[in-house]
Amino acid sequence: MPRLMELIRRLSALTLLLALSGCNLVVMSPSGDIAVQQRDLIIVSVVLMLLIIIPVICLTLYFAWHYRRSNINAKYDPEWHHSTRLEVVIWSAPLAIIIALGAVTWVSTHKLDPYRPLDRIDAERPITPEIKPITIEVVALDWKWLFLYPEQGIATVNEIAAPIDTPIEFKITGSTVMNSFYIPALAGQIYAMPGMQTKLHAVMNKEGVYEGFSANYSGDGFSGMRFKFHGMSNDAFGQWVAQVKNRGSALNRDTYLKLERPSTRVPVTYYSSVEKGLFNAILHLCVRPGQMCTSEMMQIDMMGGAGKDSEENRKRLEYDTRWNVDAGAGATFPATGHGAKEPAQAEGVNAPAEATEGHDGHNGQSVAPDQLNTTPKP
Repeated sequence: MPRLMELIRRLSALTLLLALSGCNLVVMSPSGDIAVQQRDLIIVSVVLMLLIIIPVICLTLYFAWHYRRSNINAKYDPEWHHSTRLEVVIWSAPLAIIIALGAVTWVSTHKLDPYRPLDRIDAERPITPEIKPITIEVVALDWKWLFLYPEQGIATVNEIAAPIDTPIEFKITGSTVMNSFYIPALAGQIYAMPGMQTKLHAVMNKEGVYEGFSANYSGDGFSGMRFKFHGMSNDAFGQWVAQVKNRGSALNRDTYLKLERPSTRVPVTYYSSVEKGLFNAILHLCVRPGQMCTSEMMQIDMMGGAGKDSEENRKRLEYDTRWNVDAGAGATFPATGHGAKEPAQAEGVNAPAEATEGHDGHNGQSVAPDQLNTTPKP
């Protein structure tokens, strides 16, 4: 029997190791400096907590063994009720751990604030005035990601690229329900909400292709809300931008409203140009013609309201038109007028790859940056 139990223990340990070998622990092995600091914070917090947990577990097992019924040599004192020395040990150790955790949390909360601009590339290289950040505007749609590059004048769907060792400023919003923008190898997750803008500052320190996705359930096509983040050299990033401009089409408000319609498993799509002010219109919920921007509404409220004239603004203030009384009770519709489960699809982005050519010129299929033909068009 003892040999059988030993064999079972060894097989259990082997099974556990085999199971863990299939795990992708990217959070504990990141490639961006912010994610590295967050990993270190996790390790420090766990170690500090284990300083209490391990002794408590060991003492619990020791007391159970030492004061077992068969141990007649264990001292039993039914009159004992207090020990000042023991109370000091019991309370001072957890108190010290709590103070240490509180200090670490306080410093890290401010240092790793996603709204705080970066002050270093990595632990050995600070940010200098010569290093210029890149801005990427992120829009969470149903159910895909739209990325706009205001400085480069391009946009992409479900693919993002950035040069390594360059600070990235993400400006993030959404079109309908709340999502969560998350690239584990780069930085922690941050929410994308309609009518609001969140920010995330990060930097990628290693070249490679990394997984990005929505970390907040958002409906029918949530499982397909994934994209690739490409960390590149400066030269490779320049070639990628040129490729997007050569292969893409224009992104204006009409194109955006078609793209906004709910669709799943959307292939990578490129846009060579972006209409000026599109991201602000998405952020302030006024992409559709005649719709009042939330910024204008807030200005009216700040000035004390529009008085009797506010009745004329009623139609312009209908931002959430998913509840359509003409469609029957309980029917929900997004601003585009197409329900999530309707057969109407976003034009050019949700058709099968073998049947419809996508905006990227590759039949709707994602093309790795290192496979792109960077020869300019004549």
